[in-house]
Amino acid sequence: MSELEIRRSIIDHCRQMNATGLNQGTSGNISVRHGDRMLITPSSIPYDEMAPDMIASLSLASTDGAWDGPKKPSVEWRFHLDIMRARPEVNSVVHTHSTFATILAMARKPIPACHYMIAAFGGNDVRVCNYARYGTQELSVNVLKALEGRSACLMANHGMLTTGSSLEKAMWAAVELETIAKQYYHALLIGGPVLLADDEIAGVAKSFGTYGHQSIREKASA
Repeated sequence: MSELEIRRSIIDHCRQMNATGLNQGTSGNISVRHGDRMLITPSSIPYDEMAPDMIASLSLASTDGAWDGPKKPSVEWRFHLDIMRARPEVNSVVHTHSTFATILAMARKPIPACHYMIAAFGGNDVRVCNYARYGTQELSVNVLKALEGRSACLMANHGMLTTGSSLEKAMWAAVELETIAKQYYHALLIGGPVLLADDEIAGVAKSFGTYGHQSIREKASA
């Protein structure tokens, strides 16, 4: 994809997030790797008013937040940039304040192996990173720790994020994570789910490699 196509795709996916209820207002943000730079949504611009030239561009080699563009990048640029710097296989990060993932994040409840699809995120759970104020380096450090061996995490008292080898895969993962969060929340209301054993999750993860036209492992890869 050309840079212009990526910029347009970021805006389209932002609007999709809000249209489907995966996010509200301008609280979410999306980034995509493009060569040696990162393209990321600007700060506080309503998605319906966003234009391709408003997407901020940051060098992946920089750590000071310097950007190119008429609008400053999302205040969460730090963890987007640090994830891409630390994880070369990650080409997109999606961050939302989706309802059920955020409820669990507020309660600081990780999502255990309540459903076999938890394997799509790299292990037998989805962790909650420690709390730190939005936009800080501390939050970025906490996020990276929670993502060790994982492609997604909840963010304490904040929201959730997913990663992927493409924007489409990161968005797919965000929808899946919010779905599991919703299912887990409701299972807790009736006494809690029966959890799957670690060896079952490992077997599911292995089977994902040959499941369907495009493997779940590939979709959720990060």
